[in-house]
Amino acid sequence: MISSILLAAGQSLRMKDENKLIKEINGIPLIKYATKNILASAVDEIIVVTGHENKKIEDAIGIHKKIRFVYNKDFKSGISSSIKTGLHSISKKTDAFFISLGDMPNVNQNIYNKLIKSRENYNKKLKLKYKKEIIIPTHEGKEGNPVLFSKFMKDQIMLLEGDLGARKIIELNKNKILNVPFHNEGISLDFDTQDNFSSL
Repeated sequence: MISSILLAAGQSLRMKDENKLIKEINGIPLIKYATKNILASAVDEIIVVTGHENKKIEDAIGIHKKIRFVYNKDFKSGISSSIKTGLHSISKKTDAFFISLGDMPNVNQNIYNKLIKSRENYNKKLKLKYKKEIIIPTHEGKEGNPVLFSKFMKDQIMLLEGDLGARKIIELNKNKILNVPFHNEGISLDFDTQDNFSSL
């Protein structure tokens, strides 16, 4: 089973008084693009971690049988609290999980599917001790998102604190990484400012 922890708890501080995740692109909220792309992929469940304006986020996404919303009451403490909130909620059957960002609308289902398939194809050829536990998309040599983690990385990620995110875990486990190249620069493009929206 493959899960996705979709981070949607942030305060959009660079957008001043506007929540970027519910800001519309062509009539569709930004966060809706992220969920639609994941739903179109081979991911089995989506855990949406909310915080700031959680009800508005839930309304923007809507109801779906594969989606569960969990509220991170400590969302102001940093991204690691949202990641851990999501990890607490994934299915016990989960074999691997994505950490997905709600402000990356160009990460389409093909990216998710290729990362899942790359992990399966690589690991089935090797003995357990040589398996790759962290699958990372790259574009022109630069690592991007979403990152796919094996369930065996969960305990390490649960030790994260503050606003570090999972990059600290990646730095400590270089030998467990499989990089998967993409031509799609969407793996590196997040929407943090008004200029990002204005450029569309």
